[in-house]
Amino acid sequence: MRVSPTLLLALAVLANIPLAQAQEPKAATGESPPPPQAGLSDTHIAMIYRPVPPPSSYDAEAEPEDLGVAGARMAVKDNNTTGRFTKQTYALDEVALEAGQDAVAAARELAAKGVKYFALTLPAEEVLAVADALKDQDVVILNAGAPDDRLRGADCRVNVFHTIPSRAMQTDALAQYMTLMRWRKIFLIVGPSERDKAYADALKNSAKKFGLKITAEKPWTFGPLAKARGDTPTRAEAMVFTRGLDYDMAIVADEEGDWGDYVPFRTVDPRPVAGTQGLIATTWHPTLETWGAAQAQNRFRRQTGRLMRPLDYQAWAAIRTVGEAATQKKSTEVGVIRPYLTTPEFSLPAYKGVSLTYRPWDHQLRQPVIVVQPKAMVSVAPEQGFIHQRTPLDTLGTDEPETTCKLK
Repeated sequence: MRVSPTLLLALAVLANIPLAQAQEPKAATGESPPPPQAGLSDTHIAMIYRPVPPPSSYDAEAEPEDLGVAGARMAVKDNNTTGRFTKQTYALDEVALEAGQDAVAAARELAAKGVKYFALTLPAEEVLAVADALKDQDVVILNAGAPDDRLRGADCRVNVFHTIPSRAMQTDALAQYMTLMRWRKIFLIVGPSERDKAYADALKNSAKKFGLKITAEKPWTFGPLAKARGDTPTRAEAMVFTRGLDYDMAIVADEEGDWGDYVPFRTVDPRPVAGTQGLIATTWHPTLETWGAAQAQNRFRRQTGRLMRPLDYQAWAAIRTVGEAATQKKSTEVGVIRPYLTTPEFSLPAYKGVSLTYRPWDHQLRQPVIVVQPKAMVSVAPEQGFIHQRTPLDTLGTDEPETTCKLK
């Protein structure tokens, strides 16, 4: 009897047991690689990112300065571990953009030196600018940092692949969990930034898709209370803000992280909070331990002295995409690798219980999305019972019949 990957995924979540041991590079599973060969030419992968500025004052949740690039560094080590079997070696070209420095100029300079693979943890506008600047060159661009749905829709590009889930995938994961729990009424709270509004739009689409009802929607007008030091007069007003509403869950759209963490446990009625804070949908979390993830968590901590974050994982997946495809095809040529990524034959073992693949219509990496609260993993989407004619992973995000992407 053939058992579907979705059933295995659901059973693993319920039993809390690891599924695939083949989520680690070969050397990490006990097989000794041959020694590195002298004289081999490295395949260079560029990592273009903007370093996280240090906080102006004490911040217990401050992002590490090596956010994202630390995951890329671990991935290059993994690529070289597996590459020894196929006599392939890799090098990471790190480009930390300073304030005002042009990502396009940096990418063109690297391309002129022969770099063919680019991993970016940049905003959507810069991803598009780099993709368009290099559109006539034989390159692969891996977007690890921009969740914008338009990059998988009207603004998709043939040379761009996405390892970060789209906002639609993230909000679909939350909507599936709410459907499973029969929490059908949503109070949507939307922050002032364009990113907040984009997340809210994705949530509205997910609610419609899965039959949930937004019973109330309000803008957040009380400022960055989550980052405020000490009491302010607006705190009492913020509590009244939630009075007299009928909802099962409050969804906060605060991608800037200014106020969303203030909402849990301060609503007038006792209700759970989800969205960008509270219960979140993400690629990675320190509490993920199954499917070989514990080994990856430990390796990352040994190498960096800190916990692995979602952007680290997304950058790791981008660099590993190149290494894994090259191993499978025994070639590092872009002309071989780029068309191969969207074929059914390509798969990326990535500590998610199932091997990951790229959607051919918008180049989005299909992957389970974990639903977590700050101290524990709660669930894994796609949830059991959500079916699809191709793969349950395509119940997350924009499916082929609905896509507006025309790869160019």
